[in-house]
Amino acid sequence: MIHELYEVIHRRRDVRGQFTGEPIPDDTLDRILTAAHAAPSVGLSQPWDFVVIRDPALKTAFHQHVRAERDVFAATLDGDAATRFARIKIDGVLESSLSIVVTYDPSRGGPAVLGRHAIADAGLYSVCLAIQNLWLAATAEQLGVGWVSFYREDFLRGLLGIPSHVRPVAWLCLGPVTHLERVPDLERHGWRRRGPLSRVVHDDRWSSGRECE
Repeated sequence: MIHELYEVIHRRRDVRGQFTGEPIPDDTLDRILTAAHAAPSVGLSQPWDFVVIRDPALKTAFHQHVRAERDVFAATLDGDAATRFARIKIDGVLESSLSIVVTYDPSRGGPAVLGRHAIADAGLYSVCLAIQNLWLAATAEQLGVGWVSFYREDFLRGLLGIPSHVRPVAWLCLGPVTHLERVPDLERHGWRRRGPLSRVVHDDRWSSGRECE
C-alpha cells in the first residue's frame, strides 16, 4: 500500500495533450471530489468550492481567453526562450472530458478562523491541499489532470458568476488519457530541469549559498 502511494505521487503529471475526451463515470468523479473535500484545512474552514464545467460554450470562451493570455506571455520572450515556449502546449480545455474550477472563500469558517490570525494565506494553502488530493486521486483512477494558469481571475469570475469575494484558484482539466508522460512536459521541451532534493534541504538554519549551486 505504501509503495502504491509513492508510485501515484511520482506518476502524477500536468497533462496537456494526452486527453481522449471520453466521459468520466459519475461514481469516479464523486470519489475524486470526495478525496479533495477530505483535505485538511485551517480551522476546519473547508474554504473551497468545486465548479464542475461540462458546457462546451463555457469551455470555448475560457479557451479563447487562455489563448489570448498565452500570446501576452509569448510577447515577453525572445531568442531561445521564445522558441522553447512555442513548442509547449499550455492547456487541454477543449480536449478534456470536463473541467473543475477550485475556488477559495475567505469568509468560510468565520468570523474567527482558528489558526489563520497570524498567517492570512493559510486558507489559500488549504485550497491547494484540496487540489493536490484531487490530483492524486485522479491519478490513482488512471485519469489525467492539467492545471491551466493562463487566465485573469476577474475574467473567470465573470464567466462563471463567482462572487466577488471568492477567489478562483485553479482551472483543472480532467479526463481519461492515452498515457502519462514519463518526463514532465517542461523538462521534455527544455524549459526547465528538475533540481535535486539536496539543493532544497536545510539543517536547522538556512544554508547560505545553497540557492546558487
